[in-house]
Amino acid sequence: MIINKETISQLASQGKRLDGRGLLDYRDPIKVDLNISWTAEGSAKVQIGNTVVMAGVKMAIEKPYNDTPDEGGISVNAELLPLSSPEYEPGPPGIKAVELARVTDRGIRESKAIDVKKLCITPGEKAWFVTIDLITINDSGNLFDACALAALAALKSAQFPKVDPATGAIDYHTKTGEKLPLLKEPVVVTVYKINGSFMVDPNHEEEGAYDARLSVASDERGIISALQKGGAEPLSLEEISQMVDIALDKAKFLRKVLNSELNMRD
Repeated sequence: MIINKETISQLASQGKRLDGRGLLDYRDPIKVDLNISWTAEGSAKVQIGNTVVMAGVKMAIEKPYNDTPDEGGISVNAELLPLSSPEYEPGPPGIKAVELARVTDRGIRESKAIDVKKLCITPGEKAWFVTIDLITINDSGNLFDACALAALAALKSAQFPKVDPATGAIDYHTKTGEKLPLLKEPVVVTVYKINGSFMVDPNHEEEGAYDARLSVASDERGIISALQKGGAEPLSLEEISQMVDIALDKAKFLRKVLNSELNMRD
């Protein structure tokens, strides 16, 4: 069934949604599965409603950048698989994939979630570099929050691979049990504005009706590390303040769900 934008917009102004949720309710279920890939140093699959994404963490030893000789580094890539939506096609990353990777990357990087100095092995010569790959399995809306949650879960599960002290060769088949030096746990919550009302976790149809959105990355202390605005309609300072408050509150909820899921698997 095709739902038009006007119907969704009218319902939002009345505080309603087609699926019966409140405007600030996430879809069920929210599931987190760890270590889904034996080839990655850390991996996770996250499901929010019918949206499913995977994240994999790979580590490599490389030469540090000249301006940060005593630090390792991180990078985030996103791939929107055609199997996850008929809107996606094979080929180089499009605008949506680039923005998805950027939002996830900034939440981690700007919060200084990873102690990059502890990734350094030999200043100016060797350091660990961490790559997070995001892959969509089913896009049913709200990829921003799902991907950021999957990235965090994968980072928390990641272990350094064994390194031969004599040759420096990495044995990717053997994990040391040593975890990444995580200092903070950034969670992204994206708040959407539709016809003057705010909502979280839109499904695919609702995403097609929004006027503006704001992705807010915050850590467990409620400190904001990154903001990303989307949509054609401008936002007032008052609206931004309201959206940030919503995001901080829902971040507590997502973090609680994540930690509960991880504790069940310990």
